[in-house]
Amino acid sequence: MVHTCVVAGCRNRRTPGTTLSFYRFPRDPERKQRWIAAVNREGWVPNDGSRLCSTHFISGKQVKNPRSPDYVPSVFTIAPLSPEMKEPGAFEILDKQEARVEAANALLFLQGQGTPVVAEQSQEEHPEEPQAIVDESTSSSISSDEEEEDDDKSVSDSKKGKYAQSPDAPVNYDDMLKALKKENQSLRESVEKMSLSENSLRNDAEKVKFYTGLPNYFVLETVMWLLAPHMDGMKNVKLSKFQQLLLTLMRLRLDLRNQDLAYRFGVKVGTVIRTVHRMVNIMSSTLVPTAVFWPSRAELRKNLPAALRTSYPDCAVIIDCFTVPFEELVSRGNQQQQQQEVATSYNALKYLIGVAPQGVVTFVSRGVLGNVSDKSLAEGCGFLCKLLPGDVVLANRDLDIGESVAARQAQFKIARGSLLDEAPSEALSVQKHVERVISMVKQRYAMLAGPVESPFTAFCERTSNLSTFDKIVQVACALNNLCISAAPLE
Repeated sequence: MVHTCVVAGCRNRRTPGTTLSFYRFPRDPERKQRWIAAVNREGWVPNDGSRLCSTHFISGKQVKNPRSPDYVPSVFTIAPLSPEMKEPGAFEILDKQEARVEAANALLFLQGQGTPVVAEQSQEEHPEEPQAIVDESTSSSISSDEEEEDDDKSVSDSKKGKYAQSPDAPVNYDDMLKALKKENQSLRESVEKMSLSENSLRNDAEKVKFYTGLPNYFVLETVMWLLAPHMDGMKNVKLSKFQQLLLTLMRLRLDLRNQDLAYRFGVKVGTVIRTVHRMVNIMSSTLVPTAVFWPSRAELRKNLPAALRTSYPDCAVIIDCFTVPFEELVSRGNQQQQQQEVATSYNALKYLIGVAPQGVVTFVSRGVLGNVSDKSLAEGCGFLCKLLPGDVVLANRDLDIGESVAARQAQFKIARGSLLDEAPSEALSVQKHVERVISMVKQRYAMLAGPVESPFTAFCERTSNLSTFDKIVQVACALNNLCISAAPLE
């Protein structure tokens, strides 16, 4: 039998494929009376065929616990009719109409023809199998527990969908199980490919390069191995150590916003900010000293490129300055505070970078306000202390540090001015060398292109004269050194 909900104004009907559940009225007199009162149909008494659909319960189903709010139906979105609108015998007429519709539906389905008759509304046609309806009527007639949910929909649903079978064919559950396992495995593989996990990056060098800037998973794993012992004190139950490193590298590599990373990793924005700052501090103290260092003179001469071996065999470093704009003016100490008025017209951080002739970064200064002269920057960042007597410092433009370099008994040479007439090819090589390295670092880690967000320009540690962004620049240079250099060793 096709049941209809007895609530006034509710037209929910149990038809094949429906997800609704229909409940008998309880036999317990007290509870049954409370259900009748909740239905609120004056003078109406339920019979054995009366049903109440699951939409009138808060959780979508009845609960037998008297303390539960769903012990009695309480969801009635349709307001009851006012006494003025009620007509004598209106509900009796409605019951008769519903009984006729149910009888017609039962007859049509038992004969295996037609579709359910729907009163007062048109429904989309869904042809069903006669066997399913026979099973439904049989299961509903056998059930004797007044509070047991009608389970006929499970019978009909098993005969529909992707694994539907004809009424007379036996169901092969082994084949269905194999198909479901295969589908489950396919879905797992799809989810794994879309996720940002170790397994999804392990055999995909292009994915590693896109998200981290590193050439392959082996290099990424090496960085993780180096940093892992220093991450033990980081309390973060949401993200694993690998995810914390990956999140930070994605922040540097793609310059993604904090909210974007929070959505990707399923954490809060505050967690993203704390993770980035902590990982940058760890990489600054662990990775930078390992990857960015000043090589010995013997190593420099041993691996000097042929383009410079004849002209400048004592070349120790090729230097240049670059700037990164920031969002707002920041205070960088007493010396910069005195120049604050001049700096307001040039909101940028200035860095001195030194590159070995082989193409790896060997020195990077802390950032100062962009209006500071090259000489002041070189003398204040510790670069001159790296030079040895007889070293040659090359640059492709005049940085006004010749006297400072000479004070260390070293030589400062401007490659573009001294080599154009003698060896244009060598001059071009030196001229583009540092620019190419700086360009590689900025392209590999988009965060260095700026503008820098103000939280990164503040000093995070009182004992350090480096801001978080200063550390980010150094970390980016260290990571760049782990990749292929601008001038590979010969």
